[in-house]
Amino acid sequence: MSNKPDSDDELAGTEQPFVQHLMELRDRLIYSIIGLAVCMAALALWPGPSGLIDLIAIPIRAHMPPEARLIAVGVFSPFFVPLKVLAMAAVLLSLPWWMYQLWSFIAPGLYSHEKRFAVPLITLGSLLAYAGIAFVQFFVLDKMFGFIQKFTPASVAATPDIASYVEAILGLYLAFGLAFQVPIVVVLLVKMGMVSVQKLRDFRGYFIVGAFIVAAIVTPPDVISQLALAVPMIVLYEAGIWGAQLFVKRTQAEGEEASDEKTAS
Repeated sequence: MSNKPDSDDELAGTEQPFVQHLMELRDRLIYSIIGLAVCMAALALWPGPSGLIDLIAIPIRAHMPPEARLIAVGVFSPFFVPLKVLAMAAVLLSLPWWMYQLWSFIAPGLYSHEKRFAVPLITLGSLLAYAGIAFVQFFVLDKMFGFIQKFTPASVAATPDIASYVEAILGLYLAFGLAFQVPIVVVLLVKMGMVSVQKLRDFRGYFIVGAFIVAAIVTPPDVISQLALAVPMIVLYEAGIWGAQLFVKRTQAEGEEASDEKTAS
């Protein structure tokens, strides 16, 4: 059996020892943590933990009396809650850097056509995550708290605890950030040959039902936030089908061109 690398395989002969892969993974994790630390330091200087708290509190403060404030019930909440918000903001700010480190780790094992496909996919995934979080901050929270305040009795003073508020919005940020990755998942499923575009179309009805079930589970028990999650998921599923269809056509075209070149040679 010949060990001669295949001349048609651009990755032939580029294999690295397992230990070297572990060292590369270690380096990428270190670079990622350094990037996170730099972002935390920058955000600590400006706008600072207090500024970040004021920013994420805008949606609920808009539906509270002018003199009302969020309260800190826990003994350590005034310290740990701003720190948690600072870490969350640093993770979001450093997300492109983390994506770049992930890309640098997997790129050597990808073919040229896979690299051309992976770069836009990683970029789009980051942008969709930001879009989902921005959608929560500037639309969902405002509508959700407006809806909730309508049911608050006049004799009840709505002064939410800052710790519970931060935990609630962090859950929404995560839920919407992941939900907005639906087009990426759909395209990847088609690329890996696990499902066809026609199967995705046939599954559309089940996905719509599943989207509303997921929204009912991961969002607060109000109609506004549930619709705000389910409807974008359905729209993004359709966008994923459209993107997967374009991907199939493009890869088929590239395969036909490659076949014509081989025939001509």
